[in-house]
Amino acid sequence: MIKQELIKRSPLRILERSIHGSLAAGSVGLIAARKGTGKTACLVHIATDQLFQGKHVIHISFASRTDHIVSWYEDIFNELARALSLENAMEIHDELITRRVVMNFNQKGVGPEQLLRSVRALIEDGQFAANVLIVDGYSFETGDPALVAAIKAFAAESGLAVWFSASIHRDDPRVDEHGIPAILSPYLESVDVLITLQPTEDHIRLDLRKDFANYTREDLHLKLDPKSLLIAGE
Repeated sequence: MIKQELIKRSPLRILERSIHGSLAAGSVGLIAARKGTGKTACLVHIATDQLFQGKHVIHISFASRTDHIVSWYEDIFNELARALSLENAMEIHDELITRRVVMNFNQKGVGPEQLLRSVRALIEDGQFAANVLIVDGYSFETGDPALVAAIKAFAAESGLAVWFSASIHRDDPRVDEHGIPAILSPYLESVDVLITLQPTEDHIRLDLRKDFANYTREDLHLKLDPKSLLIAGE
């Protein structure tokens, strides 16, 4: 399969249609699930799909070392290339990695100003024309809603779409009036799209819970395959 066909046939086009188009610049998407359910795999698949489309991606991790995140990208790319018999796979791989930067931060030691100063320096001084910002492993339980709000404002200013991941706890049943886990409530004003991962017997289902101004419970008819760690249509 050639790259253009891979882009066209990606199951992520289903996600885009469900949220009325791809996440626009200045918008924040959030993937929430219990630990170990596949949040990082989803974010890396989304980021890789953007890379295939010629976009530039900055991936910030608060939970994993840079080399560990790079391994996720290698694994997801290799699975896509193998599953879809991608032509010129290594040539495409080498092109993609030039448009991806991975950064690591310690949540306890960084505030919004320091984080955004580092990202701004990469974009402006490093002349890295980023289109997508991935923020993985940020603890919403101990975090600060002001950081998410600041990233959203920066994204609007810089023309970035942002995807976060958030861990929710199986032993915390509290939800808000929309049925959203209470741990996320302080952040929802800054979140445009919320997707939760729901484990089933043989796969992990993606559910749309917030679509900009609308709260919903919509099965996206997308699943995360626990073996390949790829998002696929049902």
